[in-house]
Amino acid sequence: MASNAIETISLAKSYNGLKAVDSVSLSIEEGSIFGLLGPNGAGKTTLISMLVTMRKPSSGKATVNGFDIEKDPDNVRKSIGIVFQDPSLDDELTALENLEMHAALYSVPKEKRQKRIDEVVALVGLENSKSRQTKTFSGGMKRRLEIARGLVHHPRILFLDEPTIGLDPQTRAGIWQYIKELNRKEKVTIILTTHYMDEADSVCSRLAIIDQGKIIALGTPAELKNSLGGDIVSVKCADSGACSEIMSKVPWIKSALAHDGFVDAMVEKGEEKIPKLLALMEKQGMAVESVSLRKPSLDDVFIHFTGKTIREKEADPREAMRLRRRLWGHGR
Repeated sequence: MASNAIETISLAKSYNGLKAVDSVSLSIEEGSIFGLLGPNGAGKTTLISMLVTMRKPSSGKATVNGFDIEKDPDNVRKSIGIVFQDPSLDDELTALENLEMHAALYSVPKEKRQKRIDEVVALVGLENSKSRQTKTFSGGMKRRLEIARGLVHHPRILFLDEPTIGLDPQTRAGIWQYIKELNRKEKVTIILTTHYMDEADSVCSRLAIIDQGKIIALGTPAELKNSLGGDIVSVKCADSGACSEIMSKVPWIKSALAHDGFVDAMVEKGEEKIPKLLALMEKQGMAVESVSLRKPSLDDVFIHFTGKTIREKEADPREAMRLRRRLWGHGR
């Protein structure tokens, strides 16, 4: 049975009364790809920053690779790799020079250094670009180099904070392919934060959805989607609020949530319920512009637990204010 790479017990962090992380308890297995999902300002980066010993918890406990994050921070740092959300390469150096500097900082023995650098360069597919200055790299190439750098010292856990943010869809897909490959080849535990639900669904073996500093859902992608039960009938109507109110009173509709001009109704045997739903809307004088049927997604899980899509959460001015206060004050 696999042991746990990370254990947290009621881990919390507050800034001037604002709970950035609120009593989080987690167990993350060795060798897994674990995702923390949530909108900007939800607490993902703050949680990661405590686990990598960049910030001290306000309360609670955590161990990383068996080391206490407060009592043994040096051993925690030696056993992990980190790829930050913001770029942190030296653009004037070549890819090899960036890797050599990092290997020296982490005391990788000289006799093993070159072999290890060659291994991680090959792992992220940069063999033909390793002698180029980093400033000539595309965004995706820089991200791959940062991942290689985070692996140079043989970490047991690699933390990736929004590794594909700002990249185009094709490059993002490539980055995830490299991440899955290094998890398989290096046997390294991957902890990643993201607000791309589709990516987390295809990459993560287990994940937690975090909102306002709390873990609101935890499990494998399949478990979380199956926990909703049934199908999603998505209806676009002129007044989504009124449609949602009508649907919420129907016994065979488990839930009806309005978002982005649509109402998502959770039902059993959706294909049989669509005609009934259309008849109901017609009887109530509600014009239906379109209707579609699908299985639940992680977006639906997020909506189920928060009442909003992740995009709406990020657009919410209160969420933006929380994030600004955190950035202007003490950081994320």
